[in-house]
Amino acid sequence: MRKFYVMLGFFLVLFAVSVHTPTSAYAQQEIPARAQWGKVAVKETQAKYPQAKILDYLYEGSEVNEDTTIEKFKLWIKLSDKEFGVQVRIKYVTNTNKLVKVEFQETTP
Repeated sequence: MRKFYVMLGFFLVLFAVSVHTPTSAYAQQEIPARAQWGKVAVKETQAKYPQAKILDYLYEGSEVNEDTTIEKFKLWIKLSDKEFGVQVRIKYVTNTNKLVKVEFQETTP
């Protein structure tokens, strides 16, 4: 009978330890502003080159002026058998995030 209680105690402890899973609150990571503009860069590039496949993406930084910001990206695309880079410059009003213009410039490897 003593064996029974020892085994029962062992299983109760084992069950209690395995059931207890500590919960921890993870702080939500803030999505950087460049992520929003990166999506715009990809979308606008796809609109300009609808038959192209976007192969790679690089964030090149931002340029802050008085009331506007320019986010700079470089996308590597493949169109038919031709691969080339496209520099995308997105200008927006810093305070309101209102899109001002999107500029494209093709680059060679």
